[in-house]
Amino acid sequence: MVITLKCSNKTKEMMNEFYQDMRREKTPQYAEFQAQDGDTVVTLYTSGKAVFQGNDADLSSEYWIETEKINSGTAVVTNSEDKSKKTLKGENKKEVGIYHNINSVGSDEVGTGDYFGPIVVSSTYVTKDDVAYLDSLGVCDSKKLTDEKILEIAPLIAKRVKYKSMILNNSDYNKFHSKDYNMNKIKAILHNKVLYQMIHEENPQYDYIIVDEFAKEHKYYEYIKDTPNIQKNITFMTKAEDKCLSVACASIISRYLFLKEFDKLADSLHLPLPKGAGSEVDKIGQEIVEKYGADKLNEVAKLNFMNTSRILKNRI
Repeated sequence: MVITLKCSNKTKEMMNEFYQDMRREKTPQYAEFQAQDGDTVVTLYTSGKAVFQGNDADLSSEYWIETEKINSGTAVVTNSEDKSKKTLKGENKKEVGIYHNINSVGSDEVGTGDYFGPIVVSSTYVTKDDVAYLDSLGVCDSKKLTDEKILEIAPLIAKRVKYKSMILNNSDYNKFHSKDYNMNKIKAILHNKVLYQMIHEENPQYDYIIVDEFAKEHKYYEYIKDTPNIQKNITFMTKAEDKCLSVACASIISRYLFLKEFDKLADSLHLPLPKGAGSEVDKIGQEIVEKYGADKLNEVAKLNFMNTSRILKNRI
């Protein structure tokens, strides 16, 4: 099966971050990258065309189709099986409503697209009685809120709802990251831990356990198959932080903890650390190497990012 999606610049940027550690060594002509996502090969071309090839191409492309609908309002998709070209508009508003006013446990993560700073995963338990209060705070996906707003409302959310969080520093991330422990496997293990803790320590009365889908259900459970305690009965959905308040709260609390840890790291290095993985990150990375040595990157950065090779390549 081959599915083609026309991507906006915003979606291209998100795909570049998402597939950072799944990329193949060789890149086809006119492509920004080619990645192996389970049984699907994903190729993103400089023109903005994303091609998903494989038995699970429909599953792998689903997330990006939904993302493109949100980023640009429409998604132009070509399916090789029925040779059809469809323009899909908007977001499923009915689905958003179904998961808003419920008792739910949700989880979300931040920091996976940042060269510096940890990965933080949180789960929260939100009841129907919390909905009006959380709505009044303007709770939504943390990526849609300023850092100032997150620093303001996260403590209020934490006082209102139960939550569990895990912080994976970059030293430990680099230790675990390998062919057997790619980014998605690490995320799955962390999500499972905070969800299992929430369910088995707090005994919440929930309607759904919801995870913002970063991997298809079968792949998620494959990642955690060797984990001693596995949380099941999870509902996976794209853009869950826009549809479910427990996922949105988890996103905000994770971002809050990330910002606090990020500031501590910057203070310890006496350098203004930029977020993300752009050219400014490379410049600061070179300063860190010059000031502390190349080994310092193992403590403060995610070494598998392409920034590392650019930073070390530019050493004098």
